[in-house]
Amino acid sequence: MLGRLTTWLRLLGFDTLYPKYAKDLELVFLSAKENRILLTRDRGLVKRKDLQRYMLIESNDWKKQLKEVLKEFNLYKYVKEEKEFLTICPLCNERLQDIPSTQAISWVPHYVYCTNNKFSMCPSCDRIYWKGTHIEKIKSTLESILKE
Repeated sequence: MLGRLTTWLRLLGFDTLYPKYAKDLELVFLSAKENRILLTRDRGLVKRKDLQRYMLIESNDWKKQLKEVLKEFNLYKYVKEEKEFLTICPLCNERLQDIPSTQAISWVPHYVYCTNNKFSMCPSCDRIYWKGTHIEKIKSTLESILKE
């Protein structure tokens, strides 16, 4: 499964679909229809003649998987620039929208509201995001992955 890889690709700003229960034919069709690269660990799936763009992920470890993808598509520089960092909902894959802090007041803890002035919201799941202490943890984890 590539769920954790999916979450990290979204955190880095990559539009990443993850249809958990799709059958092989559906994945091949979706990949072709939306001009997507199919990331998979399924060796049987990549043998299909109708699958055009794919990457076979070798590792079981999500950190190694992320490194594989970044290396294969030469994305290290892009990731280090952090231009699209935290712009996509890690759950829904929707682009986050900035919202006024007054809109967030009833949705976030009081301390968070008092210590932040910038909030984003997912238009699909209505989750509210802000730059808290978790951002440094995400960046630290990413740095350790990129150094390896």
